[in-house]
Amino acid sequence: MKFKSVIYLSILLLLSNALRAQELPPITIYQPLQYGGDNQNWSISQSEEDYIYVANNKGLLEFNGAQWQLYPAPNKSVIRSVKVVDDHIYTGCYMNFGFWKRNALGRLVYTSISDDLKIPLIDDEQFWNIVAMDRYILFQSLNRIYIYNLDKRDYKIINTESTITKIFKVEQSIFYQSYGEGLYTIENGQSRLISHHPKLQTNVIVNIYKHQGELLIQSQEKGFFIWNDDALSEWKTPSKEFIDNLSVYSSVQLNNGDFILGTISNGMVYLNRSGSFVYKIDQTDGLSNNTVLSLFEDNNSNIWLGLDNGINCINIKSALHIYNDKKGDLGTVYTSIMHDNILYLGTNQGLFYKPMDVNTRFKFIEGTKGQVWTLKNIDDTIFCGHNLGTFIVEADQVKMIAPIAGTWDIQPFMEHKDLLIQGNYSGLHFLQRQYGQWSYKNKLEGFDISSRYFAVVDSSKVLVSHEYKGVLEITANPEWSAVQTVSVDSSVNKGFGSSLTTYKGEIYYGHEEGVFKYDKALNTFTKDTLLSSIFPKGEFSSGKLIADGQHDKLWGFSNKNIVYVSPGKFSDKPIISKIPITKSLRKEMVGYETISHMVDDKYLFGTSSGYIIIDLNNIDLKSYKVTINSITNYALNGEISYVNINESPSFKNGDNNIQFNYSVAEYYKYLEAEYQYKLVGYYDGWSDWSSEPSVLFKNLPYGSYTFLLRARIGNNRSENEGVYHFTISKPWYLSNSMLVLYVICVIAFGITVHYLYKRNYKKQRQKLIIKNQKDLELKELESEQLLMQLKNEKLQQDIDNKNRELAISTMSLIKKNEFLNQIKEELKNTADQKNVKPVIKIIDKNINTTDDWKFFQEAFNNADKDFLKKVKTKHPNLTPNDLKLCAYLRLNLSSKEIAPLLNISHRSVEVKRYRLRKKMNLPHEASLTNYILEL
Repeated sequence: MKFKSVIYLSILLLLSNALRAQELPPITIYQPLQYGGDNQNWSISQSEEDYIYVANNKGLLEFNGAQWQLYPAPNKSVIRSVKVVDDHIYTGCYMNFGFWKRNALGRLVYTSISDDLKIPLIDDEQFWNIVAMDRYILFQSLNRIYIYNLDKRDYKIINTESTITKIFKVEQSIFYQSYGEGLYTIENGQSRLISHHPKLQTNVIVNIYKHQGELLIQSQEKGFFIWNDDALSEWKTPSKEFIDNLSVYSSVQLNNGDFILGTISNGMVYLNRSGSFVYKIDQTDGLSNNTVLSLFEDNNSNIWLGLDNGINCINIKSALHIYNDKKGDLGTVYTSIMHDNILYLGTNQGLFYKPMDVNTRFKFIEGTKGQVWTLKNIDDTIFCGHNLGTFIVEADQVKMIAPIAGTWDIQPFMEHKDLLIQGNYSGLHFLQRQYGQWSYKNKLEGFDISSRYFAVVDSSKVLVSHEYKGVLEITANPEWSAVQTVSVDSSVNKGFGSSLTTYKGEIYYGHEEGVFKYDKALNTFTKDTLLSSIFPKGEFSSGKLIADGQHDKLWGFSNKNIVYVSPGKFSDKPIISKIPITKSLRKEMVGYETISHMVDDKYLFGTSSGYIIIDLNNIDLKSYKVTINSITNYALNGEISYVNINESPSFKNGDNNIQFNYSVAEYYKYLEAEYQYKLVGYYDGWSDWSSEPSVLFKNLPYGSYTFLLRARIGNNRSENEGVYHFTISKPWYLSNSMLVLYVICVIAFGITVHYLYKRNYKKQRQKLIIKNQKDLELKELESEQLLMQLKNEKLQQDIDNKNRELAISTMSLIKKNEFLNQIKEELKNTADQKNVKPVIKIIDKNINTTDDWKFFQEAFNNADKDFLKKVKTKHPNLTPNDLKLCAYLRLNLSSKEIAPLLNISHRSVEVKRYRLRKKMNLPHEASLTNYILEL
């Protein structure tokens, strides 16, 4: 027993080591956070649309290639089994089984068979497996098998006294194991024991297959058995010892007859149809867990693993196989070559090798520690361009032949078989072969610029490409010992990642602007339109071109593809082929891409963590269908609602935010689905390609729309286009009824405006008439005022004349009285008084103030007729003499001038003035004259 264990461990170690040196198919990992479920995944199935369904601890998982969707079980329990039959997804969980079906909204809706049929389930029963055959669906728990008739919608129950481990469908037969009893089959709705062999009683059966006309039974702990003619025997395979010591939980036989075993602690094991070990993948190799609970081969031969922690998809038929240097033993692969069935890898850590017919690890070649830039097979000799210089590689040994630091590339020098030219950090150098041995010859003096890319034009000229200096044209002397001229080629631009290479005798320059071909006659580069398609606009990654002259291929790299050019089969026009591996998935060193031929049509592409083997014969050119999975719409700040994808609805105007979710059911790791859409009626141009599997249109205006969708998988367009028609209704204020109302309102408004306009016109006319009348009246009034003014002016003129006359008369009286008084005084002074007295009497009679006053009063009243009335009214106690004094003061006469008029002395006038002030009660400081003038 101890010896057997040692053998087993040795075999396991050997197989593990072999595996570590093998290239494995791509693995896509889906973690619980990605798919939104729990860790454990118990069963996997696939629909006709290629959707993947997984029984998960949290419910049913649906994956359409772009998005995961979780549907919880109706009783919130663990879903243990799933099986897709036509458009029904049957599931079994705790105390319930039934089916899911997609409704018109694109959502799965559950119908419970066990509840609808009121099936009396056993307490604490769970359904671990589902098998479909003919028109029956079989649901298996640990105690029973329920046979559901799809046509009659009824059921039968097969009871057992012991535990049912699993149910199996093999061609048109149904088998199950009753633990402790043996292997049963179901015929005509009844169970029948077909073998009670002890090994079939005590060993848990994982699966049963039809293999070469016999039943191949796989046990959990004891490997495979063959059952034939009531006899059970072990299946003898080269890897029997290894398989017998595995603990297998699940398994599947592939369509090509090979087997995959899902183990409890050793990951996934791949066996060929004869049971021989092919490879094993566990957590070390990229699985997310070593316990494989379920296995499923999909319609494209991908293997799905339901793990104890996550879901993995392995593209076993992929054209790509990956060597993943997880431990970093190799480093970044910068160059590679196959020679004598040995694979050499040049990395940033040195030179490594591995025989291809032996499954061993890569081994390091001593003396090559450091950066390896190139590996070249020239005349059956392997040259290694290294940071330290140039080596010749012989099996697992190297020999330094040129200790010139930094050998970028090595090329044959024209037709000289014994002469090589190499580019180094310090310029161009030559190697020569003498007596069958290669050695360093000389440097091209006068040129010290790093020469990573170069191409010999003729016997005196060489081109060197430098990212920061451009393409340099160098002419040398006939001996190629010294440079004669160095100039910059102005026909092309310099740029990052640009390169020179020679392909089929022509020199090509790779640049962001395209691929340029060198015209040796004109000494200039011209753009090659066909080859420039290697770098489509917007997809430039680097301009590095790699020529594989031995296999007539020119390789280039873009963001979306690895591209190779090969000769046309029926014309001289080259064929451009694209391998849809995106830059993000390649994990390359941009500008240092490397690809080399291995065997047949397999090529090795170096990455930053190992390499990828590309099989050109196995490139997937299949076309896929694009599907609109669901449509949702909502109003701003409203709830999201799902839309019937089978109808052409009319949405309310407020529900004008429409989201489309779509996908392509494609599960290759190195293929990326991209989508393009347009919304006819909103904008008619196709959108840019995008990997986003949904699009949201916000605030769409009312109108009719058609949503068109197409997909691109790698370089292939989808074989169909998604189409969806819908309409967004007009807002209520633009509805037909509202438009009629608007017309009525417009008419009413027009009538109202017309009526108001006429009324306003009448009012304006009336106002205009009134205004004109007022203007006429105003003009008449102005005329009357003018006449009045003229009359007043005339009257004032008359008054002024009267005043002048009054003044003149008053002054005349004053002068007269003064003259008479003077005569009177003179007469009094004469001696003859007797004769004079009559004369004096005559004089006194002529200066009688009463008559003068009457004359003056009449004239004064004519000039200022209201004054005396005003004074008398305001001061009724005034005497006539007082009024006379007021009149004289009104004329602004002084006391001296008044005295003659009153025939009194000047002083008497002052006394009168004083008395008048008192009668009028004027204050002391007030002027009597001013007061009278202001009345």
